[in-house]
Amino acid sequence: AEPNSGDGAGILTGMPHDFFSRVAKESFSVDLDPENYSVGNIFLPNDEKERDFCKDYFSNICHENELKIVGWRNLPIDKKKADIGPSALEAMPYIEQIFIINNNPSSGQEDFERRLYLARKSTSNHLRGNSELREADLFYICSLSSKTIVYKGMLTCDQVGKFFVDLSDHEYLSHLAMVHSRFSTNTFPSWDRAMPNRLMSHNGEINTIQGNINWMKAREGNMKSS
Repeated sequence: AEPNSGDGAGILTGMPHDFFSRVAKESFSVDLDPENYSVGNIFLPNDEKERDFCKDYFSNICHENELKIVGWRNLPIDKKKADIGPSALEAMPYIEQIFIINNNPSSGQEDFERRLYLARKSTSNHLRGNSELREADLFYICSLSSKTIVYKGMLTCDQVGKFFVDLSDHEYLSHLAMVHSRFSTNTFPSWDRAMPNRLMSHNGEINTIQGNINWMKAREGNMKSS
């Protein structure tokens, strides 16, 4: 019914180092080491108090995992140019971009990736299930890695490049670009359900999504790692 409200679309790219280096210098007066920083796009509650609560909790988890938050950046977006539809606008979260550096660079990039993963999962598990937050379902970490980054939303393919201003910057260069457009047939569209996911896209139907989630939860008791 609304041609300008998409089921979800986005793009995964490699880290555009020249672009992020310039942004970090201009925004935070920091020089980035190519393999020892991460940038992530994060959906947050629109309520300011709830948003601050989420950011503070995430900061504490990062500290526990030897990750230093350089700063938060309001992600530049252009709703008017992208012509975002009313349903997508109504469901839209507040979007910020976080810059993180590795406090233990001698451990290597793979260990850095592991700690970023732990910080993302721990924060998401706590905040998205927090009954004290009215907008808990708006919190979502699109990606958190030193290798790739995801820009996505409840958009159409044509809207992605117009909505996210970063993507049209001449210094935004990458060896990789994976684009995905979602066609929703059995789950209602939302900003967090948009793809690509953090490592892949998929075109398969997930008709038993709740069943799959429950099967994975049932297996958690058999899984462990040091």
